[in-house]
Amino acid sequence: MSGKYSLSIKTIRKRIDEVKFHYPILKPKSVILGIDTVFYGHEFGVTVFRDLISKTNLLWYFSETESLIPIIEGINELILQKQNILMIVCDGKNLRLSSYFPRIPIQMCQFHQVAIIKRYLTSNPKLLASQQLKQLAELIPKMNETRFSFILNAWYLKWHEFLKEKSIVPGTKHWFYTHKRTRSAYRSLITNLRYLFVYKRLSKQHKFDFPNTNNSLEGSFAHLKDKVRLHRGLKTKRKMKIINQILLGKAPEIYH
Repeated sequence: MSGKYSLSIKTIRKRIDEVKFHYPILKPKSVILGIDTVFYGHEFGVTVFRDLISKTNLLWYFSETESLIPIIEGINELILQKQNILMIVCDGKNLRLSSYFPRIPIQMCQFHQVAIIKRYLTSNPKLLASQQLKQLAELIPKMNETRFSFILNAWYLKWHEFLKEKSIVPGTKHWFYTHKRTRSAYRSLITNLRYLFVYKRLSKQHKFDFPNTNNSLEGSFAHLKDKVRLHRGLKTKRKMKIINQILLGKAPEIYH
């Protein structure tokens, strides 16, 4: 660029820094909204709102911490821009959105749910109860809510005494649950159960396949990180400018 425009590198950097980014105005349409946040070390994170039907990014916010506030603001902004949100797909931390938007169905990303179970139980659990629970969690994408609930309940009836086992801290009267990680994995499934199969009901209602994961968004995050990694050493504001342009992409048909 320096040679092409006969400008110094310093001048080019200054002019790039002066460029202001403006979010495009969206055309009114129906969307399935995928929401997730990716962080760049301890510098900053970017929360992206992606239409999982057209696989285009509608809106994104930069922040220093993962918070529900910018997500609520983003959804409200999209509603103001006449985006008809058919469903939201998010991870477990953002299921609280149901309290703020009770009329919008929320689907827990099944990929994230299985990842939570593996985080509690590891990929190779030693205990039989944990092995069976992990296997059950991995079958979530292949089941409906009725069948999954039935098998999960059968697992609990078999292992509920095992889950109650306690261990005493030597020399004290204090105790803790012996199999607390298995308990936590089971509790996660029970807590999130009503959000795990929302896509099934909506697919039947709208007569087209609704997504059960945020994999489209996860894939774009990997691409985004690879692109930013090519520009190591950039100041934070310049990194954000690059991210803005990548997320904007080449999808003029969704914008006015």
